[in-house]
Amino acid sequence: MRLFFPLLLSILIFSCTTKQKDHFEADIIIYGGTSAGITAAVQAKKMGKSVIVVSPDRHLGGLSSGGLGFTDTGNKAVIGGLAREFYHRLYLHYEQDSAWKWQKREEYGNKGQGTPAIDGENRTMWIFEPHAAERVFEDFVKENQLEIHRNEWLDREGGVVKENGEITSFRTLSGKIYRGKVFIDATYEGDLMAAAGVSYHVGREGNSMYDETWNGVQVGVYQHRHYFRDSISAYKIPGDPSSGLLPEISPNPPGKNGDGDKLLQAYNFRMALSRNPDNRVPFAKPANYDPARYELLARVYAAGWNQTFEKYDPIPNLKTDTNNHGPFSTDYIGKNYDYPEASYERRTEIINEHEDYQKGLMYFLSNDPQVPEDVRKEMANYGLAKDEFTDNDNWPHQIYVREARRMIGAYVMTEHDVLGAKAVPQPVGMGSYSLDSHNTQRFVTPGGFVQNEGDIGVHPKQPYSISYGTLVPKKEECSNLLVPVCVSSSHTAFGSIRMEPVFMILGQSAAAAASLAIDEGIAVQDLDYEKLRKVLLEEKQVLEN
Repeated sequence: MRLFFPLLLSILIFSCTTKQKDHFEADIIIYGGTSAGITAAVQAKKMGKSVIVVSPDRHLGGLSSGGLGFTDTGNKAVIGGLAREFYHRLYLHYEQDSAWKWQKREEYGNKGQGTPAIDGENRTMWIFEPHAAERVFEDFVKENQLEIHRNEWLDREGGVVKENGEITSFRTLSGKIYRGKVFIDATYEGDLMAAAGVSYHVGREGNSMYDETWNGVQVGVYQHRHYFRDSISAYKIPGDPSSGLLPEISPNPPGKNGDGDKLLQAYNFRMALSRNPDNRVPFAKPANYDPARYELLARVYAAGWNQTFEKYDPIPNLKTDTNNHGPFSTDYIGKNYDYPEASYERRTEIINEHEDYQKGLMYFLSNDPQVPEDVRKEMANYGLAKDEFTDNDNWPHQIYVREARRMIGAYVMTEHDVLGAKAVPQPVGMGSYSLDSHNTQRFVTPGGFVQNEGDIGVHPKQPYSISYGTLVPKKEECSNLLVPVCVSSSHTAFGSIRMEPVFMILGQSAAAAASLAIDEGIAVQDLDYEKLRKVLLEEKQVLEN
């Protein structure tokens, strides 16, 4: 017995220590280290709340630090609060001579979207390098003493515990348990929202669902320059259907205009390329490289297309934020449909497939004799930026998830809200960008030619408000969750809302609402909007025109 009791005591002590080690508690638990997640955490701290950010990713900031440096901002006057602080800090960074390592500041050119990149009057910088953005997010973490748990992945199969319509805790794959009063899903995928049993939509609604015009299938609608203007055969042997389709073309018909489907706009990586010979890594030949998969692009060139470098947008230090452009581009059309609801393993496969495709494309552009000589010569001036994404072979650590799940919440934003046809109740922020959807499918026309479908770009006449109801689920589904990224909206409305500055705005507003709901001990759906509005205005959020 004298040996038994000390042994029992040791076991109990060890058990308690293990439990303490793997159990974490805070007022607000944020799942996702995106730009929305970090601004939410900062706002929670400002309002005196304990907060833990549980991030599947090691790097913070999502696309804002993952290559999307040529910011899609729209009307910059409606970007307030911590989002504007983010761009102000980037301005301060580029005011330092030390920030201009590979290029003289006066040689930069100052090109931005609609306004100069460096806005001296408003002391903001809208165009930036990935590592500079990541440093701002890490500064937010350090200054606010934020608790960040990195590389922690939600256990999507039974890891979320709910009681009486509330999330009480969730478990990650490593076995850690996170308990909170209010939860915020700040991921691009909406995994916590889905695991909590909240309603959502994947794909395009039919126009009839919300009486919209720009939702659903849009064959023959060409609002950007990402379609085939020439009659290019879809077949391996031009004009011969028996030879089979070229790679990267779907055999499925596109569907009837206006009908809904489960298709998603294309993903890609926003590469940071360098034109400085001392800071670039040549495009390597992928191990599984097959030039045949780029035969369609060769035919586009043969037809006279010459816009290769249209979206090699300049960011500081002789770098570019390189985005998709044209009928065949870095957008890997039709290869992401199962991503939103796929397992982590399958998502990794999809991400790797996108990376292989895009790396192969860059090698093809640089080396294949079917590419015009002037293009290959210009490509020789580019390579991956050696000082970006240094722990990932200079490749972006975040794929551009343009759209995944979208919550069906207390209020659904539609194109009517975005285009100003109706007043938006309870505004918590503003957007202004166009209804912007990338292509969703590449198909064969009845004549045997190739064409793309899904590309939309309809501009609102003026900035629009975003309703608080888009951030919260229906009360009967979950009363202590806010969702500032996979917001409650139709496909068309999300095409405008889905911009990184808007995610930061909504992340901050979500955390303010969470903090007030905790103070009053109420469901997030029962919050007195006027109290929230007062806090948001004090935080310099812009809520309405």
